[in-house]
Amino acid sequence: MKPPLPARWFFDIVSPYAYLHLKRFNELNPALDIMPVPVLFAGLLKHFDNKGPAELAPKRLHTYRSCVFAAQQHGIPFRLPPQHPFNPLHAQRLLIALGASRPTVEAAFDFVWAEGRDLAAEWPQFCARLGVGVEQAATMTADPAVKRQLADNTSDATEAGVFGVPTLSFKGQNFWGSDAIAWANSFVDNPGMFDAGEMKRAAEIGIGAARKEAG
Repeated sequence: MKPPLPARWFFDIVSPYAYLHLKRFNELNPALDIMPVPVLFAGLLKHFDNKGPAELAPKRLHTYRSCVFAAQQHGIPFRLPPQHPFNPLHAQRLLIALGASRPTVEAAFDFVWAEGRDLAAEWPQFCARLGVGVEQAATMTADPAVKRQLADNTSDATEAGVFGVPTLSFKGQNFWGSDAIAWANSFVDNPGMFDAGEMKRAAEIGIGAARKEAG
């Protein structure tokens, strides 16, 4: 039997696609030993000078509708929260403080995306769902080590080329999005897929035109 293949799953609870991906983990190759890694999506966007899908009005609506459709297609419970995007900072810190185990992470995502709860308005209920009181959560999320870990996780992600969530990362390659499951599984079975043919050529294509910065 081959040893487990370590993989990091970079996520932010603000992402509905991360929720949909998490709910389909059973479709991933069982050889993958997945470690959830909380990051700040906003930090990734800032690093790469990008905007999130909810920051562009037409894309925002398309994103929500596509998530509803994907959830229906895969039989995943899904309900949009009353406001989005929301600030996930304290939730991400709390998940780090609690060890970010898969059951804990899944409980957090279910609260927001399966039940459509308001993270800001229902923070005490969210904390209770994760097994902590509000005062305890406040102490945990204010811990400098926890704050530093979230910042380090986000920095580690950008250094690894992670530009969005969810991203599954293993063997030096990143698989972004809830629709990359089959691709990630194929890479497990064929780790040399990027070294030949059009996959190899994809890394060699030059830039023919670049958009000018507004000025």
